[in-house]
Amino acid sequence: MTAVAETNSAQTNSAEANEPSADATARSARLRHLIITVYGLYARPDGGWLSVATLIRLLADLGIDEPAVRSAISRLKRRGILQSQRCGGSAGYQLSAGALAILREGDARIFRRRRATPADGWVLAVFSVPESERHRRHVLRSELTRLGFGTVAPGVWIVPAHPQDTTAETLRRLELDAYADLFRADHLAFGDPAAKIRRWWDLDELERQYESFIRAHEPVLRHWEQRGSPLAQEAFAGYVRVLTDWRRLPYLDPGLPAELLPDGWVGIRAADLFFALRALLEGPAQAYVKSAISD
Repeated sequence: MTAVAETNSAQTNSAEANEPSADATARSARLRHLIITVYGLYARPDGGWLSVATLIRLLADLGIDEPAVRSAISRLKRRGILQSQRCGGSAGYQLSAGALAILREGDARIFRRRRATPADGWVLAVFSVPESERHRRHVLRSELTRLGFGTVAPGVWIVPAHPQDTTAETLRRLELDAYADLFRADHLAFGDPAAKIRRWWDLDELERQYESFIRAHEPVLRHWEQRGSPLAQEAFAGYVRVLTDWRRLPYLDPGLPAELLPDGWVGIRAADLFFALRALLEGPAQAYVKSAISD
């Protein structure tokens, strides 16, 4: 599995991770996603480095024991996401340059509130890869899918034209730019754009994923609204979980214009939920981790 795939998948909470009926591969992958979230949130100010002791302590707050953490770290190291590094005499790991780039590219998308409008237009990716390099074609298609592109026709993919669009930078970083051209475009004719959106993106599957996110996290928000502000340790665990669940959704739905989506689109409700939890949890979570790192 590539670093790209690792850094944009979903996770589960510690209770799910310990269910004997859960698939072991999925449990292992979800633990890695939790670790990536912790690094993405709290290690980057220090160049992407965390000590092993700090990481084990923080993951314990998510109900994950030390052997599982060390095993997941080893897998992330083999995939080129983490690298061994000692700092001030302490053993630890830092994010690789590639992982740091992916996380930077993801920030604008993951924490973006604004949806595109039809007036913003679209970005078209038109590509052709020689048959002798079919493996590069697979990588290119996978990357465009990860970036939220829908498929208009073979070799013609489309995404809303957000100001923070990172397609060009991503394709250049992965040395895929020689196979593609990017265009800004408007839909002039023919047909109903709202109907075409359903052909270009799987809105039914996207709706199911949004509903799953809401089922998992809406009770959490109600709990804290009724009980009051969470303790710092609880805020940390809750924020890591909700961000890891949310992280992949803005890629599946690249800010599609609300005007072209079904009435009462569930993605808007899911976004409101995420940002409400972020506002509640982010500050005390940051304070908790700062204290843990300085101890």
